Amino acid sequence: MKYTVIIYWSDEDSAFIAEMPELAGCAADGESPQDALRALDTVAREWIETARELGRDIPEPKGRLQLA
Repeated sequence: MKYTVIIYWSDEDSAFIAEMPELAGCAADGESPQDALRALDTVAREWIETARELGRDIPEPKGRLQLA
């Protein structure tokens, strides 16, 4: 997938969190960054599939995320 991914450690969850900010609410966790990324891939595919089934717009990947 070509969407931006952010991975970070969450003390609250005691896990790595991977988010895809361009897909609202699309996030997953894992014991390692790699586990979180693999889980996010599954969640993102399901997110897109559900959006298609519901006739909702699917955002185009925006490329590099700029943070200020």
